[in-house]
Amino acid sequence: MDWAAITGTYVAAFLTLCIFSFLYKDNPFYKFAEHLMVGISAGYWAVLLFHTVLIPNLLDRLFTGWTLLVIPVGVNWEKWYYIIPAFLGLLMLTRFSGRSAWISRYPLAFYLGIATGVAIPLEMKAKIVEQLDGSVDLVTWMHSSQATTFGIFNNILIIIGVIAGLVYFFFSKEHKGVTGSVAQFGIGVLMIGFGASFGFTVMARISLLIERLQFLLFDWLHLSPF
Repeated sequence: MDWAAITGTYVAAFLTLCIFSFLYKDNPFYKFAEHLMVGISAGYWAVLLFHTVLIPNLLDRLFTGWTLLVIPVGVNWEKWYYIIPAFLGLLMLTRFSGRSAWISRYPLAFYLGIATGVAIPLEMKAKIVEQLDGSVDLVTWMHSSQATTFGIFNNILIIIGVIAGLVYFFFSKEHKGVTGSVAQFGIGVLMIGFGASFGFTVMARISLLIERLQFLLFDWLHLSPF
């Protein structure tokens, strides 16, 4: 008998029931499971980021090698500029100090500025340029030899939905007459999109619930599915 597997199953079942106990009301069992999950997740990600980000992107580039006692053999002076992000990273630790916590604002400002500068072009390309390019491709595809009647109808519907959605967010002209009718249709398109996204999210959560119930009924209680 594999006692390790049995113990793991009972611990997992206990923690699952602790989380489900929140359906009744907030209680110490739920708080224990919640804090345990947050603590383990934080520790796991801290170790993972240390080995996958800090070591390969900073330490391995600053130092030429390591001894068995994890002591650097030498410094790679050609990449001395990596000391700057290392110093900024150390300044972030001043957040834990009450009197020196203000120092952490400077590296945080550098981080937010750089991250914003990197994220804005990527978001523009992914969510605006690519969307426009895809909409243009829909029009060009309809004139190709691979176009079908259903495909053309589908593409026209998508293009009308895109235009109607954009008209709804065009506030320089009052939404009356034709503009108002198109904007109302755009609201319907947006609601369909939001509803589909919400339904997909709920479906994913229901899938997680089904998996946990199957674990409790079949793996823990060993009930027959038939």
